[in-house]
Amino acid sequence: MKRLATGLAVLGALFILYIGISYLLNPVGTATGFGVPTWPTHDGTAFLAVKGVRDIASGLVILALLLTGHRRALGWAMLALTFVPAGDMVIVLSEGGSRAVALGVHGLTAVAVAVTAGLLLRESTPKEI
Repeated sequence: MKRLATGLAVLGALFILYIGISYLLNPVGTATGFGVPTWPTHDGTAFLAVKGVRDIASGLVILALLLTGHRRALGWAMLALTFVPAGDMVIVLSEGGSRAVALGVHGLTAVAVAVTAGLLLRESTPKEI
């Protein structure tokens, strides 16, 4: 189970780092896959760069906690980070975006992050004093 949780955490970190870098290098091109029907133009693309930075930070937090061996903290952080793809799903659905992308991309990502968090938190329980 520990290897599975570690593998899922690494995959999640690498995936969100890739998405974040994509938003910085090709904001409009990457945004089309997000699922909402409209995107900012011209100066509005700065908001897509903000999303890229947020995604990179999320991946770095996961890697930092994993590399320092703080697995329980990583579990709690990933549980908190579940809010990001769940929120993205709600935004796509509420803005009239693609239901398939909302559920298939953002919804499944939220489930994968939550499952990984659960596996990490299940590894050990804090000792009672």
